[in-house]
Parts: sequence; structure tokens; C-alpha cells
Amino acid sequence: MFRLTLTTLVLMTVAFSSGIPAEPVKKEDPRIFEIRTYYAHPGKMKALHERFRNHTCKLFKKHGMELVGFWSPLDEKAAEEKMIYVLAYPSKEAADKAWKAFREDPEWIKAKTESEKDGPLVAKVESVFMKATDYSPMK
Repeated sequence: MFRLTLTTLVLMTVAFSSGIPAEPVKKEDPRIFEIRTYYAHPGKMKALHERFRNHTCKLFKKHGMELVGFWSPLDEKAAEEKMIYVLAYPSKEAADKAWKAFREDPEWIKAKTESEKDGPLVAKVESVFMKATDYSPMK
């Protein structure tokens, strides 16, 4: 018959639990993200949204770009000037390859040309590539 003493029980508990972390280890999210801000020419924001809705999003997916989200400012004046969106990629190299393929895609060239028959829609684009910090909830 086996008798457990308090010391034995404590030692067994310590030995058993020492390999189990107190908090689950969060896996690092290897993706990189790109935040893009588009500034539309005056009066062109509606057409820009239509181009994204009807063409651009589909082509992003075709070329392996993960759509995270699209935003408009709450301020009405700013919403007529600015659109923000975020894409995700497996790596910076994948992002570069996807953008190259996207820009060379005949469907994109046609959609862009047709949507800009009355002039360019976008005055300026800002792009920032990012990775999640070690304390980000994404990890």
C-alpha cells in the first residue's frame, strides 16, 4: 500500500505543474499588415468606393491580398477626402509580388481606365507596412 505524505504530495504537484505554463503561450502572428490611406480628388470619393466595391476588392483577393477592413472618417468632410483600409500578407515579399501582379492585371487596368475617364480618382496614397508588437492581442 502506498502512503502519500504531505511532502510527497507537494513535490509531485511541483514536478507535475512545472512543465505547464501558468498562461497559455500565444502563437506569434507571422503576417504583415499594410495600412493604406487614399486621398480622393474633390468629388471623386463616390466613384472610388464604387471601384473598390465592384472591382478592386475582387482583384485583391485574386492576387492573395487578405482584406482586413475598410474605413471612412466619421467627419463628413473628411469622409469625402479620405478612405483607409488594411490588407494582410504572409510576408513583405508576398505583398510586393501581389502588388506587382495586381498592377499588371488586365482586369485592373481596364477597371482603372474606365473609372478614370473623367479624370483620376486618387490624388495621393500613403502606405505603411506593419507587424504586430509582442503585446498585441493578435498574437
